[in-house]
Amino acid sequence: MSRALLIVDVQNDFTEGGALGVEGGAAIAAGITEHLRAHRDDYALVVASRDWHDGGNDNGGHFATAAAPDFTVTWPVHCVAGTPGADYHPAIDADAIDVHVKKGQGRPAYSAFEGTTDDGRSLAEVLHERGVTDLDVVGIATDYCVRASALDALESGERVRVLTDLVAGVAPATSAAAIEEFRTAGVEVR
Repeated sequence: MSRALLIVDVQNDFTEGGALGVEGGAAIAAGITEHLRAHRDDYALVVASRDWHDGGNDNGGHFATAAAPDFTVTWPVHCVAGTPGADYHPAIDADAIDVHVKKGQGRPAYSAFEGTTDDGRSLAEVLHERGVTDLDVVGIATDYCVRASALDALESGERVRVLTDLVAGVAPATSAAAIEEFRTAGVEVR
C-alpha cells in the first residue's frame, strides 16, 4: 500500500478576501500544513492542485462575462494564471508539495484529475507511476472541487479518504450533500 495526500485548490482566491473566498479557508490552509508536519511520513507523495485559468477570455464559459455569475456554472473571474489569486495560500507549506497540478487552463475544470503537471502528465498517471493505492483528500471546496476530485479518484482506482477536518465548503447544505455522496460512493469520510 502506498498512500498519497491530495491538497485541492488551497489558493488565495478561495480563502477569505479572495474572489471566491470560502469561510474557514485560511484555517484549512494552516491545518493542512500542521497535518503534513505531523504525518509527512505517512505519505509517499504529496500532490496539490490549483485552478490556473487563462486571463483575457471566459475559459470556456466558466467565467461570467456577459451577465452576473450564477455560482453554479458561471463564476466571477478567479485564479488567473500568474496572479496572486492563483497562488497557494501563504499558510500552505509549498515546499512539502512533491507534484503540482494545474487545472482549468482555458476550460471549466473542477477535479484535480482534469489537470496536468507542467510536463503534461495527468494526476492519474502520476499516482499510477508512483504506485499510489490510497489517497487522502483535503482542501477547498468540499462541495465543488474536493467533491469532484474525490469521486474521480475512486474512478481512477484509488481507495479514497476525505479528511473532513481539513476541508471547507461553500455552503453547509451542499457540503453536507457532498459528504453523504462520498459515503454512498465508497469514499471513507474521516
